[in-house]
Amino acid sequence: MDNENHFDVVVIGGGPMGLSTAYHLSKRKAKTLVLEQFTFINQLGSSAGISRQFRIPYPDEYMVKLVKQSIPYWDELQSLTPVPLMDKVGTLWFGDPDVHSTEGNIRQAELALQAQDVAYSKVSAAELESKYQFKDLPSTYTGLFQAQGASIDLKATQQTLYNWNRKSSFVTMKEEAPVTKIEYRQQQFEITTPVGQFTARKLVLVPGPYADAVFKLLNFQVAATYWNMASAFYKKTDPRIQYPTWFVFQNPVGNNGNQFYGFPEVSWNYPGYIRVASDFVISPLNSPEQRTLIPNPEELGYTAAWVKHHMRGLDPVPHYTSTCLVALSKIANKELIVDFAPAHVPGHKDIVIYATGWAGKFVPLLGKILADLSLDGHTPYDISHFATGIKYFTQLK
Repeated sequence: MDNENHFDVVVIGGGPMGLSTAYHLSKRKAKTLVLEQFTFINQLGSSAGISRQFRIPYPDEYMVKLVKQSIPYWDELQSLTPVPLMDKVGTLWFGDPDVHSTEGNIRQAELALQAQDVAYSKVSAAELESKYQFKDLPSTYTGLFQAQGASIDLKATQQTLYNWNRKSSFVTMKEEAPVTKIEYRQQQFEITTPVGQFTARKLVLVPGPYADAVFKLLNFQVAATYWNMASAFYKKTDPRIQYPTWFVFQNPVGNNGNQFYGFPEVSWNYPGYIRVASDFVISPLNSPEQRTLIPNPEELGYTAAWVKHHMRGLDPVPHYTSTCLVALSKIANKELIVDFAPAHVPGHKDIVIYATGWAGKFVPLLGKILADLSLDGHTPYDISHFATGIKYFTQLK
């Protein structure tokens, strides 16, 4: 293998995490190759859609701390582009304070924010309607508002990282380059793709919901389920109406999770419209191959009904619908997996993995963590809660 095709690190997966990892590797002058199976900044994985929520509330103190630690890296990334990467509108969590959902629990989030000295304000049922534009909510609903919450322009974030990497003399990027074979020989990895063969001392695997397509090449798979999440934009009928980023906690009704979340109107994505989505799926998928670009009509129907009954200033007819494919760990209380490959994999300590979960708010920090793990074998950030252990992966026969 000629020197041109040999790299210090090969990053498999060119979504936000792959681009962020390459950015941090390039800052450390590591010769890096990024392989993307589709095209860069595509709409086929967990980065589909333009916006993501940046929010500090979490029910776990270690997650609140991690979001706080991401802020300097967001500031650093913002310094690279004149395009605003965030629209700071605040985060509103509200609903039944006793409900425990996919996002946690309001009361637990308050305790975690207090433990990390994060300022927030309590919101009464009356204020949810008078100040935040919701309507006809149960009188028992309460909430919290945290002012640092924002909408992330995920496309601009990826474009900023992509532009940096394209200009860097340390980074090579190849798209439409799915990895078809990985072999470990003489203390290095040999990677086969349709666009060439490459070697590397280290691997970083960040293929998003397509993780098992790569992991199986190394004889393991992750215990995951797949959500083909649906969302839509709703036209503003009152131009004065604006919402923060928000999430509502409610008890399930029938076969739907009854959890919804939303965004404000943003300049970069259908101005004049507000995005609202369901934080549940009626039928999880067994593999990414089952995904569709057409949202589940029942999920859209539940969301549109919630908009009609509880949101002011919006036409409740869904427009500009989309789906986003996300892999979620089946292991209880395990959202993100950040670790090395399982011990049975040859060269496992030179293979760093990020898989499953919602991590848009962590893009610049996780790239730093993955680069640290790859080059140093450790990171100063506490990722002990994301370590896999044997039970999170299955060895293939």
